[in-house]
Amino acid sequence: MAYDLEEQEQLATLKAWWAKYGNVATWVVIAGLAAYSGWTYWNYHQRTQSTQASALYDELRNAAEKDNAKVQRAAADLESRFGSTVYAQMGALTAAKSAFEAKDNKTAKAQLQWVIDHGTDEYKAMAKVRLAGVLLDEKAYDAALKALDGDVPAAFAASVNDRKGDILAAQQKLAEARTAYQAALDKTDKKSPARQLIELKFEAVGGVVPEEKPAA
Repeated sequence: MAYDLEEQEQLATLKAWWAKYGNVATWVVIAGLAAYSGWTYWNYHQRTQSTQASALYDELRNAAEKDNAKVQRAAADLESRFGSTVYAQMGALTAAKSAFEAKDNKTAKAQLQWVIDHGTDEYKAMAKVRLAGVLLDEKAYDAALKALDGDVPAAFAASVNDRKGDILAAQQKLAEARTAYQAALDKTDKKSPARQLIELKFEAVGGVVPEEKPAA
């Protein structure tokens, strides 16, 4: 006999189980394979996107000091094809700087706004500070202050308050400027190279920087 009695009983049990649950089990296996296949494809897609975005960003950086038009084309390509990657955010910031240096404030503001609308919290904060700077140069003071609205990561609190101080000082709102610069100083490490510049601006609007006490 091909099977002894015990094996036949086991086979009968297996057939009964399969008759009852086999269809469900098949779909579970198919779903599992589909999920694994989807996960594998997603990882491959992410790696491919990152590689392609990185190459395009390198092209943008190489053009940054020579060809603003090429920078803007590369940035637009990054934003449309790889908008979910960090390279698109970095590309938009680089394109904004290139446009600003080319005296094309309209494009600079558009690139910075793109980062604010699509970027991660850190890049959004960076773009807000830079956009406020462009608006400050244009003497659009209210718009510049509005650009700084909203929460930012703690690491950018000093930069935001410093920029607020610049805008308020330009408006001759010296008391408010002092408050902003003081907030910037409170958030700036005493060893930071940026601190000295903030102190100079703070003193220029009538602030008094406490003297450092000598170490005991």
